[in-house]
Amino acid sequence: MITVPEGFGEGLGDGAPAWVTKLPKLATKACARWRLTPDGALMHGFCAVVLPVRRADGHPAVLKLSWTDDETQHEPLALRLYDGNGAVRLLDHDAELGALLLERLDQHSLDDEPVDLAIGVIGGLLRRHRGIQAPEEVRRVSGAVRDHPAIPRDLLGAAREAGTRPMGTTLVNEDLHYQNVLRGDREPWLVIDPKPLSGDPEYCVIPLLWNRFGELDGSRGLTDRFLAVCDAGELDVAKARDWTLHRAVANWIWCLAEDMADVAVICADIARWAART
Repeated sequence: MITVPEGFGEGLGDGAPAWVTKLPKLATKACARWRLTPDGALMHGFCAVVLPVRRADGHPAVLKLSWTDDETQHEPLALRLYDGNGAVRLLDHDAELGALLLERLDQHSLDDEPVDLAIGVIGGLLRRHRGIQAPEEVRRVSGAVRDHPAIPRDLLGAAREAGTRPMGTTLVNEDLHYQNVLRGDREPWLVIDPKPLSGDPEYCVIPLLWNRFGELDGSRGLTDRFLAVCDAGELDVAKARDWTLHRAVANWIWCLAEDMADVAVICADIARWAART
């Protein structure tokens, strides 16, 4: 049915190797359950494989098999709440198999578009989704930042203080970035792969800064993009700045622990910029 790419699943955590080994069997079971026929080459990201399929009625779809953890477990719930409104439509879900049946989208993403257009599109999606309340079972935004000897004490303190601000209960997608918005037929652009949280919409800003970071013209470029995102999404600038600082420091620490030196440098630059604004 499928051949899993070599190296897929590395870094996912305990139990992942056994899950990766079972993926061909899981795909076969899901296709049998939903009467699906493979219809293209297998694709994958960091924590999921995606197989283009045809349904029994001939309509195109994709079968997604995801590693289930704290970040991914409520993706089906988020997609049901979006209900196709600016997001990929969930056609069916099998929790036991970790399988999602989704409408098929074009693989052309906002990463392939000029950044100003991309920010305008994502801002519109943020405005549409800001009224959706997160159910109680969805993770709350965490304001915790642990110590690390490489992080200046003033930045640690500022990030911790930023994380103490009162939080809302909006359904937040913590991984909203350009590659996770694909072209569709039903709507021009649709969100995929939501990582749902309960918190403030402003928590969403930083992935739009660290992605395509190389296109920025220094600190001025970072300021311009940050303000453009806030304007497009009708976000509170002060809240967005605080959550950007908080997440920049938290992810800086995580990148250092994971030996992701290049990304750590980007997080450090964003943290220093946010602390000065």
